Amino acid sequence: MGKVRPRDTEPERILRSSLHAFGFRYRLHVRTMPGCPDLVFPGRKKVIFVHGCFWHLHARCNQGHPPKTDLTYWKPKLEANRHRDLRNIRALRSSGWRVLVIWSCSLRSKSKREHAIRSAIAFLEKD
Repeated sequence: MGKVRPRDTEPERILRSSLHAFGFRYRLHVRTMPGCPDLVFPGRKKVIFVHGCFWHLHARCNQGHPPKTDLTYWKPKLEANRHRDLRNIRALRSSGWRVLVIWSCSLRSKSKREHAIRSAIAFLEKD
C-alpha cells in the first residue's frame, strides 16, 4: 500500500503531457479546492480528475470492484471514496466550476487513450 501514489500516476502523466502538447496550461493539485483536482484550468473555470478504477469504484471496469477478501474493511473504505468524490464534485459545480472525470482504464490502451484525450480537449474548448 505504501507504493500507491495519490498523485503523479501514470494515467495522470499521460493526460497532462498530451494536454500540454496541445497548448493547454494548468495548475496541479490545488489543495484549496474541494477534492484537490488533478488538473485545474483557472481561466476556464474547469477541472479534471483522473480517477483510479479500483480506488473510486469504476462501475464499467473490471478493476472497479472491491477485492473478494476482507470485505468488511474494503467495501466501506471504497464506498466512502465514492461518496466523497460526489460531494466534492457537487461543491465544485455549485461554485461555478465545470468538472470532468477521466478513468485510468480509458488511458491504458492506445485507442481508448486517444478518445479520452479528445474528450478532454473538447471539454476544455467548449464554452
